[in-house]
Amino acid sequence: MADMASFRDAVTAWAAGGPEGPARDLAERLSVRTVVLVEGPSDTAAVDALAARRGRDLAAEGVCVLAMGGAMSVGRFASLLGPCGLDLRLTGLCDEREQGYYVRALARADAAPQDLFVCTADLEDELIRALGVARVTELIEAEGDLRPLRTFLRQPAQQDRTAQQRFRRFFGTKKGRKIHYGRVLVEALDPARTPAPLADLMAGL
Repeated sequence: MADMASFRDAVTAWAAGGPEGPARDLAERLSVRTVVLVEGPSDTAAVDALAARRGRDLAAEGVCVLAMGGAMSVGRFASLLGPCGLDLRLTGLCDEREQGYYVRALARADAAPQDLFVCTADLEDELIRALGVARVTELIEAEGDLRPLRTFLRQPAQQDRTAQQRFRRFFGTKKGRKIHYGRVLVEALDPARTPAPLADLMAGL
């Protein structure tokens, strides 16, 4: 049975030079109406976790959260999925430093640039600030990563960084860790302290 993962795979293959047909067919079969363009799988994990906490099934609503493998791919995906391609509504969640790529790509694809939600540094930074250093440390301990964190924090390169910067760097030091904590941090949020870019994205879907 086709699901949203099949659609994501078909679009990714299309963007890499594969055929259009499978993505178009799945978009129709799954009633896809909106695609959220995000940079990587940790962003997807965070958006999916927030949707689950709010009792929403994005796939059933026709919403696909699509990790592009980096912000510089946004132009290609926007052209395939927007008004000039599958004619789906496009929205996005990105880091501040990548905002320009998204704005230009959405404009070229005749999509609405106001449907873009921008994190001050990145999504991990937003989540760490929302939770606070003490709470993030508790979560890392609960996940069994306190010892690797302490080893990491002793590295000379970490001494001049802020606590937020250290946590962000730590999450990226092991394959899969950033994705895992994207979900863990969101699940620990006080709903009233959900970072604005994430909350506004969800409200707009």
